[in-house]
Amino acid sequence: MNDLRRALMQIVYINKAFIRSPIAAFFTLVFPIMFLVIFSVLFGNGKMQIQGVTISVATFYVPAIAAFSVVTACYTNIAISLSIARDSGALKRIRGSPLPVWAYMFAKITHSVLIAVLLVAICAAFGAVFYGATLPTTTLPAFLLALVVGAAAFCALGVAVTSVIPNSDAAPAIVNASILPLLFISNVFVPLNNPPAWLDLVSKIFPIRHFADALVKSFFQLSGSGLQTNDLLVIGAWGAAGLVVAIRYFDWEPRR
Repeated sequence: MNDLRRALMQIVYINKAFIRSPIAAFFTLVFPIMFLVIFSVLFGNGKMQIQGVTISVATFYVPAIAAFSVVTACYTNIAISLSIARDSGALKRIRGSPLPVWAYMFAKITHSVLIAVLLVAICAAFGAVFYGATLPTTTLPAFLLALVVGAAAFCALGVAVTSVIPNSDAAPAIVNASILPLLFISNVFVPLNNPPAWLDLVSKIFPIRHFADALVKSFFQLSGSGLQTNDLLVIGAWGAAGLVVAIRYFDWEPRR
């Protein structure tokens, strides 16, 4: 059996394990919709301005929560699941098995990306049905490109952050602490209309703000093709840095 076939079989195995864990699958798929509904109720369905275009608050949360879905699937889930697998000795056993290590990581990342794409599709469909959100047409390629670049970058960052997680017990706390504050200042959980200059500057240092902006702007077709080149470059730079750290410091052995 060649390595590529082993990698494809590992993808099938991980997907089956996900489906056969109905509670985990339910909350993974429903959690973003819960946020979409909760924030829409909390902030109402009034109007807001984005680059001179008037949209409803509820429809703003469709691409914003889509960004949250990708971050959750590709960063949070990968970082926590790899930390648990490392501490349980599963990664050590995989490294000593006929399955190539690249095939395992490829399968893990592919599964996360598939879940992210599914979550984005669910958010878009939910928003279209219940909030009258208009799905992107002319800017759809830009939206999909932002989705792919963001998913790849956050997967790399998810693997990289395991290098600073000492054990599986600390994984949820460290991962959530590194991501939750940024979600509130990055145009995801709270619409940023004329934020303080310092807050705007801080949020633009990190990739979540750029990812959310790229999805929101292309979703609402705010400019030309919708391609947000500067945002994508920042996201790509963070992803490249994450990849370097992951290659250099990722550990397959349990930490004592």
